[in-house]
Amino acid sequence: MNSQKKNIVCFGGGSAISQALFPELKNYPFQITLVNSMVDSGGSTGWLRRELNVLPPGDLRRHILLLSNAPSWKKRLWEFRFGKEKFKGGHKGHNFANILIAALEQVMDDYQKVLEMIHEFMEVKPHKALPATIEKTNLCAVLENGEIITGEDEIDVPHNHNPNLSIREIFLNPKTKAYLPTLKAIEEADVIIIGPGDLYSSILPCFLPSGIKEALKVSDAKKIYICNLMTKKGETQGFFVYDFVKEIESYIGNSVDFVVYNNKVPRQERVERFKKENPSVLELVRAKKNLNKKKFIGADLISEKGPIIHSSQKVVKIITSLI
Repeated sequence: MNSQKKNIVCFGGGSAISQALFPELKNYPFQITLVNSMVDSGGSTGWLRRELNVLPPGDLRRHILLLSNAPSWKKRLWEFRFGKEKFKGGHKGHNFANILIAALEQVMDDYQKVLEMIHEFMEVKPHKALPATIEKTNLCAVLENGEIITGEDEIDVPHNHNPNLSIREIFLNPKTKAYLPTLKAIEEADVIIIGPGDLYSSILPCFLPSGIKEALKVSDAKKIYICNLMTKKGETQGFFVYDFVKEIESYIGNSVDFVVYNNKVPRQERVERFKKENPSVLELVRAKKNLNKKKFIGADLISEKGPIIHSSQKVVKIITSLI
């Protein structure tokens, strides 16, 4: 690998990208920018959005923590939760960092300053956690029967629609413009890493703000997609590796250079145990035959034991070899 520092932009949110890439990726001489979609609408984040009319802090909070060089007490405080989930008419169940970010947004009235302050407090340097947009919006999905559902949380975990219906497309309502520093990060990127994560509720929404798709189209950065390990009810049931890639390339308006996917099949009892503990996951993602082996890189990506999650050591080893 070239010893020169690389600018890497990662698109994703939630826990999957943290399991697959961090903290291993921080051990290399990379300047990392993590981009999240800013459409999260569940849990503490959703309550704060509805009650205080603020931007969703949840994924941003997670990314700040992943990139933080702060002492352990700050990290514990950042993730501190005020008791068990109970939001109606009170603070119980909220995450400290979510409340802090929401309060700063209302006090500062300038989201760029909010980002600067939380980066400084959590000692995030030289890396960055950036939003895809700083305009308030909602994620919507059109189902195969033409029904439109609204809200990232409803797409993520279907409660009020049939999860067996496939998603035809997603869009933002209202439409938004991309955050300019995020466009600059894409322009300066040497490598762009996409995923892993929930396809329609976490990854693809990052590309919806106006300007991001256009920036990715003209980017010369090497583009790497890390495919999910398992399909998910309500989003990707029946998907093969190629189906994930086809959707990614459709939304970025460009081809990815490499697709890193898992080809290891763990013991069936381990898979069944994980499915029982996580009712939304369905089956291992499999690859069809005759894939272009220069573009599609299959390898054992799963952690050696426990949940069916990516091993960051295995994933980052492949990524650094491609870089």
